[in-house]
Formats: sequence, structure tokens, C-alpha cells
Amino acid sequence: MPEIFGVEVTTVADDEIVLHYVEDGKSLIKSFKGLKPDSEVEIGNLKIKTLQRPSGELLCKFATVNDIHIGEKTAGLVEGFSDLEGLSSDPDKIPYPIMMSVQAVKEISQINPEVVLAKGDLTSEASDEEFEKFLNIYGETFKDKLYYVRGNHDAKLSSNISTKDLQVIDLPGVKLVMIDTSIEDQYNGQVTDDQIESLDQIAHDYQGNILVFGHHQIWNPESRVRPETYFGVKPDDSERFVELMAKHNNLKGYFAGHTHRNRVRRFKTSGDKPYAEIAAVKDFPGSWAEYRVYETGVLQIHRRLSSDECLNWSDKCRSLYGGRYAQYSFGEIEDRCLVLD
Repeated sequence: MPEIFGVEVTTVADDEIVLHYVEDGKSLIKSFKGLKPDSEVEIGNLKIKTLQRPSGELLCKFATVNDIHIGEKTAGLVEGFSDLEGLSSDPDKIPYPIMMSVQAVKEISQINPEVVLAKGDLTSEASDEEFEKFLNIYGETFKDKLYYVRGNHDAKLSSNISTKDLQVIDLPGVKLVMIDTSIEDQYNGQVTDDQIESLDQIAHDYQGNILVFGHHQIWNPESRVRPETYFGVKPDDSERFVELMAKHNNLKGYFAGHTHRNRVRRFKTSGDKPYAEIAAVKDFPGSWAEYRVYETGVLQIHRRLSSDECLNWSDKCRSLYGGRYAQYSFGEIEDRCLVLD
């Protein structure tokens, strides 16, 4: 393969590397499969190391999506910032939130997941019609494999959308816990006393690996500022949550959405445990996450929606926020693909 410039290493798994790049104005994808784990691979002028594979058998796979925003008409608008320019779908074509979600369902189906977790902002305005469309797109295919929680867009006092405060899903080799972090009619989030107590009990009673999922990201307890208006989980709740994560070795990480970016942070209190965020389904880069559960650990593998129509739309969205959106949302490879052990 010739030297590659301007390429994005979108996905690194234990056995696969996926590149996206633009050639003659067209978005292209190239996948290299059947690779050895924990090995450096030379692709043109690139050197990329595959993820280390946890020992033992592959027990199951599952997937997550977030920030779907069914019903949204313009991407890139933020309440209170009237000077921002957004992007809208061609009125003669399928609306972009539906197009992206239909493709997400198609791609996720190919890994035959045990479950699919939708981590909030299922809708744009929390209307019954939007929520029904979400259920039609994801539920029609995944049926009882689909689990979901609300995000701030779904949690409005006028809405009929409701989810349990805490849901527990037992899979081979891992226990998943979803928490509803939303607060009605507020953009920021919470982790309640009841959720903390329930998680504490679950982690005490179960000896295996536990992963926790919610919509809002955790505030950094090492931050010098402590705004009660923080965009994610409120500082007091975040501190108690991080302390709980530190208390139990089998709580392996927390996985959110909300920020529309790929990012992993780690805090001194809880050591190497990741607090991960996955970018939105609806625009750039058009993300979903695959999780591979092995006997001794779990892989998080970022995927980008890759039909021609989805790539065309998501590439247009790079221009949002004065052209800064792509760098903000894509993150580094370490923010997208990681080993949990």
C-alpha cells in the first residue's frame, strides 16, 4: 500500500485496524482484519499497535449507542449560543438522525450482540412521536435485547419517557449496570443516594467484572473549580461515585455519552479505571461502541458508521463550531479503543 497522509485511524481492535481517509473528495474506508493481538502493524507510513487480547475465551459481545436525537432538524445548535451555525439534512432526503440510526442498527447487527445499550438522548424534544420512532428503529431489530436510559433531551416534565433508576443486565463474564443520570428539565445530571447504595451492594455481592453505564459524564474530582452548573454529573455526586468506584476492584469503569466526544479520563482516587465518553451517533464521527467480553477482561472498540450516505453527512459535520468539532469529538485512539482488565 502506498504512503497514506491525512488518514484517520478510526478503530483498533485486537485483530483489526480500520482507517478512514478522503481521496478525490470521496470518503473511503479500509479495514485490515485477521491481525495478531498486541502487535505492531505497518500500513504504508503508519505504525499501529493492535490491542492486547485478554486471556481466555471470548464469552460474548454487546454494543452501545448514545446521543441519537431522533427528531432533531439541525445539528450543531446549542441553547444560549445564537451565533452558532448548524447543518440540516437535505429536505428531499431522510432526516440525518434517522439515517444514522438505521445504519447503526445494521452495523451493530453484524456482531450479533447479546444486548444493545442506548445511553440517553434518544430523542430531540422528548415527544411521544420521537420516542416511538426510536423504539421502531432499535426495538424492531433488537427487541428484548434493547435497554435504554434517558438523557437530558428525554427528561422533560412534559414527557412520557421514563426509565428505571437502575437496570442490571447479566451477561456471560460480566454484569452491566445502567443508571438514569437525568434530572427533569435540566441539562446536567446526578447519581442518587439510592443508586450509590444499590451499586455498592451489587459490587459487594457479585465477584465478577461490573461495567456501569449512564448518559452524563463524571465531573473530575481533581478539578480546581466546582461549578454546581457543571454540564455532567454534579460535583458532589461525582465525588461519591468515584469513591465508590475506588472501593470495589470489580467496578471496572463508567461509560457515558452527553458530550458528543470520544474521551477517556482516569482519576487518582480510583486508579487506572476509565471514565469513558463515546461520541454521538447522529453526526461526526457517527459513533457506536462494540464490547468484547473475555474470561479475564473486556475490550472497548470504537466504530464509525460507514455507509456512503453516513460518511458524507458526518464529514460535513466536521465544519461545525468553526471547524473545531472534528478535533473535539474524534479524540485520540486511546480515547476510543481500550482494554479493561
